[in-house]
Amino acid sequence: MKYSGIGGQAVMEGVMMRNKDCYAVAVRKTNGQIVVKQKQYKGICRAKWVQKIPLVRGVINFIDSMYLGISTLMLSAGILEEDEEKEKTKKEESKENLMMGGTVVVSLLIAIGVFMLLPFYASVFLGKIVESQVLISIFEAVLRLVIFLGYLLLISQLEDIQRVFMYHGAEHKCINCIEHGMELNVENVRKSSRQHKRCGTSFLFIVIIISIIFFIFIQTDSHMLKLVSRLILIPVVAGVSYELLRWFGMKDGKLSNVLSKPGLKLQNLTTREPDDSMIEVGIASVEAVFDWREYLTQSEEGCTSKCRNKDEE
Repeated sequence: MKYSGIGGQAVMEGVMMRNKDCYAVAVRKTNGQIVVKQKQYKGICRAKWVQKIPLVRGVINFIDSMYLGISTLMLSAGILEEDEEKEKTKKEESKENLMMGGTVVVSLLIAIGVFMLLPFYASVFLGKIVESQVLISIFEAVLRLVIFLGYLLLISQLEDIQRVFMYHGAEHKCINCIEHGMELNVENVRKSSRQHKRCGTSFLFIVIIISIIFFIFIQTDSHMLKLVSRLILIPVVAGVSYELLRWFGMKDGKLSNVLSKPGLKLQNLTTREPDDSMIEVGIASVEAVFDWREYLTQSEEGCTSKCRNKDEE
């Protein structure tokens, strides 16, 4: 398996794929037509050297993913609602960007409140009953994990979300298809896996696990210091989690495969097997931003070169 560098997400009746600064949203309208919108997104940080700094790039990538995720969901909803895309004035674009930024901030605050602060304050309450700091830390860790798994189980039962999860499966299967050296067509995509190591579900799971490890070792009698330490460490947790996810996606060794297993298993909740019409949408999204034919050719040449060098040795 060769790393392709492309990634994406499911949107309303479609798939978004991103390759470097270019992304495309493909949506199937009610009349059966596939509409593809291609755009540029350079991210919150334009300095390429900053984007290469370990840990820092993880925080940047996380914020970019949230912003792009929300904007592409809105774009897909707009495609479904309108027959033609209206030209937007600079004022309207500025207003939309401001709204999107606000949505990202609110989403982050809700996530921090539910997955970080709620377990913390529950552990503070438990501390009034139990004296053992070890038990309190374990309780907080287990509660954080239960909330996360409960959230995934809950949304996976919603009918509307299940359809989005089918497109999520199509996105993964398309990427797996080309990264495993197969031509990108419906038949090959259908038999590819709907689990992928670089999935956002895996990232969130790693974030939960890393935060548990970090917070268990940070012990202090002051509740305020505990709370502050958790908030300060959020960017560090995100950075470390990104580096691990990146390593999982780029390596195909025994260790990376074993460590990525729990995240892959969780994807059974957030992905569903897509039908052929959804696979076609995923393919359209990939082809709008990525030359998979050239990628496969380069992969074959690289493999041939390696085999030749082995034979010469």
